[in-house]
Amino acid sequence: MSSWSKALNDSNTESLNNAGKYIGMLERIFVFTFVVTGNWEGIGFLLAAKSVFRFGDLKESKDRKLTEYILIGTLLSFGIAIGTGMIVLKLIDNIQVIY
Repeated sequence: MSSWSKALNDSNTESLNNAGKYIGMLERIFVFTFVVTGNWEGIGFLLAAKSVFRFGDLKESKDRKLTEYILIGTLLSFGIAIGTGMIVLKLIDNIQVIY
């Protein structure tokens, strides 16, 4: 975090180091948690919040390939997290049936 706080004071417009990686991991953890706890509306809220934050960046860049890349990555990431959460729920359900 300290390296990020130093970077915030720079006038440079580049991204923080590895921020995208950590954002992706946190997104998947949140989506997985929402699926396992049955809070599906949380996934919609998270997707809407990400869209609001990204809208300005994508609107200004006017780069269709970047927009498509981000959209594919987001949907794939959410899809993997949802699928994993559903598999875990099924496994938990099967374990409860056995015992």
